[in-house]
Amino acid sequence: MSSKVAKDLSVGEMAARAGVPVSTLHYYEAEGLIRSWRNSANHRRYDRRELRRVAIIRTAQAVGVPLSEIKALFDGLPGGRIKAEDWARAATLWADRLDDQIETLLRLRDQMSACIGCGCLSMDHCPLYNPDDRMGAHGAGPRRWVGDAAEVAEMDASGAAADV
Repeated sequence: MSSKVAKDLSVGEMAARAGVPVSTLHYYEAEGLIRSWRNSANHRRYDRRELRRVAIIRTAQAVGVPLSEIKALFDGLPGGRIKAEDWARAATLWADRLDDQIETLLRLRDQMSACIGCGCLSMDHCPLYNPDDRMGAHGAGPRRWVGDAAEVAEMDASGAAADV
């Protein structure tokens, strides 16, 4: 016995299935991220495959990818039916960006617990101690946490401790 799954969804069904408010779907559509059409009763309908786009949008936004980058990714996909290899090719555009974000999150996770509430009682062991502001030569902000991997390795090699 097989269940028949509708190929298209009403706006309410799409919102419920995607886990977003109807207004979010309208916004995504206005921004050109997803598409719908109107049936003979002038009701908005979505192809079920648009759920994949909404899932990518929500997940990418959750890790800080701006909608403009998501739109650029989608704009590079062919119209109509999108094959798995099209998605795979598009995904390679974000691979380096996501790897950098993963490294940043790992650095934050691994070093933040040593920082919160420590009072810097042990400058010999503090991963964020920055003698003579050596980190300033690498730019503004928390370079150890938000710098790319090559920059962090260069700072480590130069003997600079972390920055605050």
